[in-house]
Amino acid sequence: AERVAGGRYITIDIDRVNAARLGLNISDIQDIVRTAVGGMNVTETVEGLERYPVNIRYPRKIRDSLDQLRLLPIITPAGARIPLGDVASIKVADGPPMIKSENARINGWIYVDTKDRDLGSYVNEARAEVAKSVDLPKGYSINWSGQYEYMVRAKERLLFVLPITLTIIFLLLYLNFRKVADVVLIMGFLPFALGGGAWFLYFLEYNLSVAVGVGFIALAGIAVEDGVVMLEFLNKSIESLKSSGKSITGVVLPEIIIEAASQRVRPIMMTSCSTIAGLLPVMFITETGSEVMHRVAAPMIGGLISSTVLSLFVIPVVFYIWKRIELSRN
Repeated sequence: AERVAGGRYITIDIDRVNAARLGLNISDIQDIVRTAVGGMNVTETVEGLERYPVNIRYPRKIRDSLDQLRLLPIITPAGARIPLGDVASIKVADGPPMIKSENARINGWIYVDTKDRDLGSYVNEARAEVAKSVDLPKGYSINWSGQYEYMVRAKERLLFVLPITLTIIFLLLYLNFRKVADVVLIMGFLPFALGGGAWFLYFLEYNLSVAVGVGFIALAGIAVEDGVVMLEFLNKSIESLKSSGKSITGVVLPEIIIEAASQRVRPIMMTSCSTIAGLLPVMFITETGSEVMHRVAAPMIGGLISSTVLSLFVIPVVFYIWKRIELSRN
């Protein structure tokens, strides 16, 4: 916490009654104190193109002594010389070493560093504990600022961007397949692909953050790509068999799906492995900004592994069950 006390100030409290009795105005006494202690610019020295102010005030040995300040002479309108101590009380008072304000309100800062947990959950817990344990006087308030503010603003943007991203993916898939069932099949596997990224984050002990959210958004697009490669070829294999005039039966269907899926192993593996190989160097960099990049790349790497397994093994099985249901209805 910032030190809100520790400063030493000379407080000069003017006795208005005595000052008025001697014919002195408050501003006259303040001008004398301001000039003697703080200093006053009386002229300016010119040295070529440079200008320097000339300031006069009492020497330090007098300014640092309360007794000497009490003897500071003041000339009244009647011409009498009186010491400053006759019209003011002079003492040293404690105060803040620095007066800071924000939004026209004086404030003090408490700096908090978190470790081994995400910032959002810490602030929520700390806010509840402070609200329960701290009774604020009237006129006081508490605000949580710093990185937490940035995180809240970014989270609000992500809540807006994420639905738009999923909607765009859904529309692109529909424009490609022209079948809602195919789109639902691929989108249904998206949470499982994202689950691989979540497990990888848990393994690396990374907390949720804005960078992790960006990584999950990027993962959604890449994970859908593997599903499209597999489902597109499965559909083409079924359509080519129909166009050749052959009938599709429950006996022939597994052979068609196995053959079509086996031909997509290499493209899907190349796509996933090349992407993971491109992201692995990001996980090993240690320069400035590496912590953010680690949290962007980590969910993508973990999600690509799970999405590859889903595309190669689970999508063909679900596709087979789906086509078996269609055959039984026909």
